[in-house]
Amino acid sequence: MFGIPGKSPVTITDAAAKQIGKLMQGGKYGLRIGLKKGGCAGMEYTMEYVDAAEAADVVVEQDGARVLIAPMAQMFLFGTEIDYKVSLLESGFAFNNPNVTEACGCGESVKFDAAAGA
Repeated sequence: MFGIPGKSPVTITDAAAKQIGKLMQGGKYGLRIGLKKGGCAGMEYTMEYVDAAEAADVVVEQDGARVLIAPMAQMFLFGTEIDYKVSLLESGFAFNNPNVTEACGCGESVKFDAAAGA
């Protein structure tokens, strides 16, 4: 596992935990979060329902919510707060990630310092 032993790599707000808990009521094990190349800034967050954890996943559980961090995303997501926001026109998960050096205007993609991936 990447990070500090005994310290969760991500934190989950109460709103996000509540929403993830609702999503898990369909019988899914949890929500895996990862990164893939794409978007105007270079990287995009990915989210998928999963039925089980993989060996290298970091599992974070809080208030009935279970988030799994994919192995290739762990170093980029360390210190991230996962939130769930609702507004008049949209709702969705928000990642407050201190490792992001740049984000596109629409907020769908991010860029990290080149040294972080080395």
